[in-house]
Amino acid sequence: MAVTDEAIEKIKGMIVSGALRPGDRLPKESELAAELGLSRNSLREAVRALSLIRILDVRQGDGTYVTSLDPQLLLEALSFVVDFHRDDTVLEFLAVRRILEPAATALATTRITEAELDVLTDQLDALGAAPSVEELVACDLEFHRGIVQSSGNSVLCSLLDGLSGPTTRARVWRGLTQEDAVSRTLHEHRAILAALRDRDAEAARSWATVHIASVEQWLRSTL
Repeated sequence: MAVTDEAIEKIKGMIVSGALRPGDRLPKESELAAELGLSRNSLREAVRALSLIRILDVRQGDGTYVTSLDPQLLLEALSFVVDFHRDDTVLEFLAVRRILEPAATALATTRITEAELDVLTDQLDALGAAPSVEELVACDLEFHRGIVQSSGNSVLCSLLDGLSGPTTRARVWRGLTQEDAVSRTLHEHRAILAALRDRDAEAARSWATVHIASVEQWLRSTL
């Protein structure tokens, strides 16, 4: 194991064990290095790496702190990594969405409020029957984000938010090239919304699966 990796593991161990908690300030560099049996250089590199993935917060002139460790904050690193995806991995992102998003949609049936349902309805009504592909995709992103947020699971929400980006271009491409893509998407959105209003978890799960799988199947056949 590289020296820096060892240093990262030791700091991680302190956080996982509870020796360092969210919001805690790390001991002085010299003290922490001695405590962990590390050189100050390797400790410094480990702190830099952990700050990049939002585990630690380095405040100039103040010290280094453990962040809130909020899932949304930590999973921002996933979004950064996902931005480097290759086109040939889009199907894999869609497959992961097809596994996770129907579960989140089903979960939302028990937690989404009437006010939140009204917001989703207003979004679809404002879109109209013949939106442009760009308008449809923008609405699609907001529609699904709103549902997943209503599931009440912040980890699931952050994961799906990070995974949605790589599939955006595929959704636009489908809208421009598949004859009935726009009407199908609108129909599926309405069906998902109806299932949510009925508090029917299995119907919501099924329609969300159909909705994501239709993009996946189209892309697979096109590629």
